[in-house]
Amino acid sequence: MAKQDYYETLGVARNASEADIKKAYRRLAMKHHPDRNPGDKAAEAKFKEIQQAYEVLTDAQKRAAYDQFGHAGVDPSAAGGAGGFYGAGAAGGASFADIFGDVFGDIFGAGRGGRPGGAYRGADLHYSLELSLEDAVKGTEVRIRVPSHETCEECKGSGAKPGTHPTPCRTCGGHGQVRMQQGFFSIQQTCPTCRGSGKAIESPCTVCHGQGRVQRTKTLSVKVPPGVDEGDQIRLAGEGEAGENNGPAGDLYVQVRLKAHPLFKRERDDLYCEVPVSFATAALGGEVEVPTLGGRASIKIPAGTQSEKVFRLRGKGVRNVRHGETGDLYCRVSIETPVHLTDEQKHLVEELEASLRAGGARHSPRSESWFDKIRELFT
Repeated sequence: MAKQDYYETLGVARNASEADIKKAYRRLAMKHHPDRNPGDKAAEAKFKEIQQAYEVLTDAQKRAAYDQFGHAGVDPSAAGGAGGFYGAGAAGGASFADIFGDVFGDIFGAGRGGRPGGAYRGADLHYSLELSLEDAVKGTEVRIRVPSHETCEECKGSGAKPGTHPTPCRTCGGHGQVRMQQGFFSIQQTCPTCRGSGKAIESPCTVCHGQGRVQRTKTLSVKVPPGVDEGDQIRLAGEGEAGENNGPAGDLYVQVRLKAHPLFKRERDDLYCEVPVSFATAALGGEVEVPTLGGRASIKIPAGTQSEKVFRLRGKGVRNVRHGETGDLYCRVSIETPVHLTDEQKHLVEELEASLRAGGARHSPRSESWFDKIRELFT
């Protein structure tokens, strides 16, 4: 049966960038991975095809040979090679951790951190924590539940049944790596049998089934410092996924998300709010009570204040979580037009309007200036 074109296998164009190829591989590999489709031979075969295509198209030399000679340029059997990697191992040499760590470690900010003997650092975890503005400003402590993989207590992470021990992998001799002939090239690959651990488990642990890790949901306490803002991250070292083969655990990154507030809008260390002011207070002047996150305050409204006027209350904003300086509170005046007037009130407003018009620009300078511009436009 003729092999499918590698570009078609991944669903990418022939001029696709390496980033596009990695993105397509991750999506398809996670869908067809044997761990997610146990016993499904079709999914296993599809995953191997995806793995083959990815390994060729992300290697500059192999990709060039494939583009020029097709499968003959990279297929060991077609080039008289000594046999290859592709037929061995149900998972084609890549676990879920391989896909996320080796290929897409840049997304999570850390790679797998392999160690001698096949020990790998656990994956970092990310948790989105939604906070009220008040809790973000004052600081708080919250408890969160995080699903993750932890080291199996039964076998202490070895994957072997208690009382037994893993033995060296027969394929790689315990090195975790094998050298393969790929057409014109000789390359070193992770051992497809032991997946880089260098070990074989004859009697798997009955709790973790030889994985050395179990999935659990753990409860953690997170201390949120005062002043955190949208997008800030709190790092909990060692609270990520447990490492493979007794490797170190990853970290947990708690990312802050702020809930919308009914009164305030936050911009870095400053707060903004809208303050309704009556027509009479705006015209005659007075004092208006305004809310702050620390209690109540008041601002003096000068006579003749116009709508959209902004008053600044120094030090009534948010204390910066890094340098400790406190922002300000900006109160924007919104003059409220009276509604549901009685006949008597309407009559009084009409009298006031007539009196104001008689005064001209002295009472309404902005209005007179606006009308002057209109006259200039049409003359």
